[in-house]
Amino acid sequence: MTIGAIGFAAPWLLIALALLPVLWVLLRAVPPAPVRRRFPGVALLLGLRDEDSAADRTPWWLLLLRMLALAAVIIGLAGPVLNPRSDDAARGDRPLLIALDASWAAARDDRAARALLDGVLAEAGRDGRTAAVIELSDPEAPAFQAADAWRSRLMGLAPAPWAPTAEVMERAAALLPDGPFDTLWLSDGLERGGRAALLSALEARGDVTIREGAAPLVTLSPPQSDGGALELTAHRLAPGAARQIEVLAHGRDPAGAPRVLATLPITFEDSAREATGTLSLPSELRARLTRFEIAGQGHAGAVQLVGDALGRREVALIAGREDREGLELLSPLHYLERALRPSADLLTGALMEVLPANPDAIILADIATLSPDEAEGLQSWAEEGGTLVRFAGPRLAASDVSRGSEDPLMPVRLRAGGRSVGGAMSWGAPKSLAPFAENGPFAGLGIPEDVTVTAQVMAQPDPTLADRVIAQLSDGTPLVTRKRIGQGQVVLFHVTANAEWSSLPLSGLFVQMLERLAVSDNDGTPAPEELAGTTWQPSEVLDGYGILRSGDTLPGVAGEVLLSDALGPDLRPGLYEGEDRRIARNVIAAGDVLTPAAWPAGANVIGLERQEETPLAGWLLAAALILLSADILASLGLSGRLLPARAAALLAAALLLPDPSAAQARPPEALASEVTLAHVITGDAAADDLAAAGLEGLGQTLFFRSTVEPASPQGVDLETDELAFFPLLYWPITPAQPIPSDAAYAKLNEYLRSGGMILFDTRDADIAGFGASSANGAMLQRIAAPLDIPPLEPVPSDHVLTRGFYLLQDFPGRYSGRPVWVEASPEDAEAAPGMPFRNLNDGVTPVVIGGNDWASAWAVDENGNAMLPVGRGYAGERQREMAYRFGVNLVMHVLTGNYKSDQVHVPALLDRLGQ
Repeated sequence: MTIGAIGFAAPWLLIALALLPVLWVLLRAVPPAPVRRRFPGVALLLGLRDEDSAADRTPWWLLLLRMLALAAVIIGLAGPVLNPRSDDAARGDRPLLIALDASWAAARDDRAARALLDGVLAEAGRDGRTAAVIELSDPEAPAFQAADAWRSRLMGLAPAPWAPTAEVMERAAALLPDGPFDTLWLSDGLERGGRAALLSALEARGDVTIREGAAPLVTLSPPQSDGGALELTAHRLAPGAARQIEVLAHGRDPAGAPRVLATLPITFEDSAREATGTLSLPSELRARLTRFEIAGQGHAGAVQLVGDALGRREVALIAGREDREGLELLSPLHYLERALRPSADLLTGALMEVLPANPDAIILADIATLSPDEAEGLQSWAEEGGTLVRFAGPRLAASDVSRGSEDPLMPVRLRAGGRSVGGAMSWGAPKSLAPFAENGPFAGLGIPEDVTVTAQVMAQPDPTLADRVIAQLSDGTPLVTRKRIGQGQVVLFHVTANAEWSSLPLSGLFVQMLERLAVSDNDGTPAPEELAGTTWQPSEVLDGYGILRSGDTLPGVAGEVLLSDALGPDLRPGLYEGEDRRIARNVIAAGDVLTPAAWPAGANVIGLERQEETPLAGWLLAAALILLSADILASLGLSGRLLPARAAALLAAALLLPDPSAAQARPPEALASEVTLAHVITGDAAADDLAAAGLEGLGQTLFFRSTVEPASPQGVDLETDELAFFPLLYWPITPAQPIPSDAAYAKLNEYLRSGGMILFDTRDADIAGFGASSANGAMLQRIAAPLDIPPLEPVPSDHVLTRGFYLLQDFPGRYSGRPVWVEASPEDAEAAPGMPFRNLNDGVTPVVIGGNDWASAWAVDENGNAMLPVGRGYAGERQREMAYRFGVNLVMHVLTGNYKSDQVHVPALLDRLGQ
C-alpha cells in the first residue's frame, strides 16, 4: 500500500492504529475512583496542607508521549518506505515473463539491467509469482519457475555479441507459451525487424512494460585507408551535445606483448551523429595493429578487429635485367628493396614463380615484353585485387609496348622513345614535381625541392589521360599514371626505379609513394565468392562486452557464409583463420547505421533506472525507543525518584554516544611511518570484512615470525584514498563490484609504476585458467583492462617468491593446486655459473594474480582463531600454514624487492676474494 510518497510492506499492521484510543485508557494508569464516606473526624483535618502530593491521573503530555511511542512501533513494523519503487511488471498475480534483447548493444546498460531484474524478481518472489526468461538473441521456449530460482541465475545471463534478426524475433513469438502472463521487456534501444509482431503477441497475453537504457551508445566502423593514414569513423545512436571520445589502437610490441600502441581523440560536433578522425602511423607500427576500441563503451560494437587487413604485405620485386656485380647502386631493385623492406615482406624470383604465392603487389622494374602466359597470369591476378606497379627504363622506352593501342597491363599509351630534359641535347633544365592532387593517393605528401627528373617516357595524349594521372611534373607532363583492372590496379612510374633518370629514388618521398601504392591501399579483404569451398576456424571471438575469448572449441565456418551471413550463435564476431590468412568479422560493418527503436503509440516505455527508496522502519523504531526512554525518565521524575539534572545527564549520555568508527581512521603521518597492508573496498560487505580479517591474520603471522610489525589493515576507497602509503593492495574480486573511474585508474597505474603491488584474488579456484569462465574471472578481465600490466607468466620455479623467506613451490590459499601469475621474466635471463636460479628482472612484480582465496585461509577472529576451515584434518592445517608462508614471502618481496637474486653474484665475489 502506498500513501503519498510512503509505501508499506505490511500495511495490515496499520490496523493496530485504531486501538490507540483504547490504549489511551489503558495507559492513563488512573487509580480507582475515590468512594465518598462521611466521617466526622475529618472536620479536624480541614485547613491542613500536605506538602507531599501525588497526582490522581497520568499527565496528558505523558500519555501523548506513550501513544506516540506505540504509534511509531506499529508504523515501523508495517515496513514504511519513502519513495517506494513502483514497477508495473512486478505487480499483479499473473506469471512474469522477462524478455531480454540480450544483444551487444545491451552490454552498455548491463549493470543497471541486472540491478533492475534483481529487484523485480525479488518483488515477484514476495508476491509468490512465477517467472521465466527468454533471450531474444538466441531464444528458447521459456519455462516458468519460482522467481527466486531465476534471481540466483542472473549472473549467468550475459549479452550476446550479435543482435536478434527478424527471423529470430518471429521464432521467439512462436515459442511463447499459451495462457495469460505479464511481460517485462528489456530493450537495447535499437530498431530491428520483427519487433512489432512480437510486441503484439506479448500484449495479447497480458500487460507489457518496456525498459530501455539511457546510456549513450557509440559504435566504431571499420578503418578505411586514406592514403598512408587510417580513417576511423564513430557513430552514436542519438544526436546530442558536443562530445569527445578516445579510440585505442591495440597491438603487440616487439616482444609480442599486447599494448595500446596509439590513441586517437574523435570529437562529435553538437547534434552530430557521426565523427571521423585520422590516425597516421609508421608502416612498421601499423602492421602490428590487432584491433581498435572506443574507450569506456564496453560492448562489441565499439571494437573493430583488423585481422590481416593492416598486416605486412607481400610484395614481389622483378627486374628486367640482371644486377651487375659491384654496381649495386645501378641495380633496378636496390632502391625498391631499401624502401619496402621495413613495411613489407619481399619476394624475388621469376614472374611465373611468384604468381602462385599470390602476393599483394608486384613491381616490375623496366620490364617491357611479357610472354603470353605471363601476361595472362598477371592480368588474372590483377583483376582479383592485385596491385601491379611498373617502372620505365631504357628497355620500355625502346620497345613497342602500348604504342599503337593501350596494353591491358599498362595504364596509358606511350610515345616512341623517351624524353631527356637535363642533358646537353635536352629540352631544358631538369623538371621538378608539381603538387599532388588532393583527391589522389599521394595527397598530403610533401615534395622535396631537390627531387628532379632528367628523363622519362612520355604518355600519348588521350581523352582518358587526365583521369589517370596521379602525379605530374611542374610542366604538366605525367610522372605517375594509374588504371583500374577489375578489383586491382596497374600503376606506371614514367621514370626508372634507380637514380638514372631522376633523383626521386634518393628521397624519402619515394618510400612514401611506394607505401601508398603497394602497402596502404590494399585492404586485404577478399570478396565473398572467393571464399567458396573453404572452411575457416575461429581463433578468437568477441563476447558481448567486446572482450576477446578463445575460439578453439567452436566449429569451423564455411567460407561462402563467413562474410555474407548475419552474426549469430554459429557465426560469431572474431578472427577466423584460413590456410594462409586471417579474416576479421566484426559486429559493425562498413555502412551500418544505428537507428533508435520506434515503439508503437501507447507502449509503456520507461528507463532502466529504479528510483531510490529509503526504508523508514529503522528510524521509526529508533524514535520509539527514544520516546520510551524519555517516558521512563519522566515517570521516575514525577515519582520523585530521579532528579531533573541526573535525568538530563542520562538522556544526553544515551543520545551522544561516541562513534566507534571514528577511531578506526588513522592520519597520513601514521600510515607513512608504519607498514600497513590494505584491501580494496568492493562494496560487498562480506568480502570486505573477510579481506580485513585475512590481512589481520597475515599481519599477526608477520609480527611473530619476522621483524615486520604491520599496523592494523585498512580498507581503501580507490576513488578518494591515497594509495602511496600502502606497499600491498589485496583486491578480492566480486561479480558485482563497481568499475573504478578514470581518475582511479590513473592513481592505480601511478601506484603500480612507483613500486606498489596489487594481489588480485578471483576467489574461484581459478576455474579454466584466470577464472575466465566464472563471473569473478570475467570481472577481473574488465577491471584489469585499463591497467598498465606487463606480460605475465606462472610463477617460475626460480622466482624470488619461492625463496623470499620460506622455500616454496606452490602457493595455496583456501584452494590449492592453481597457478599464480606474476610479471614475465626477461627472455635473455640466464642462470649464473654454479647457481640454480636466474638473475631475473630487478624490482617487484606489480601484480600477482590467482584464485586460491588467500584471505579465507589467513582470516582470524578477534581472539586470533581461524575463521574458516581449510581442507580437513592435518592436511588442511598444513595447507593453511603454506598459505601463511606464501603471504610472508609476498610481503617480504614487496618490502625488499629481489634481494635474494643478489646471490647470483656470489661466484663472482668469491672469485674476486680468492684473487
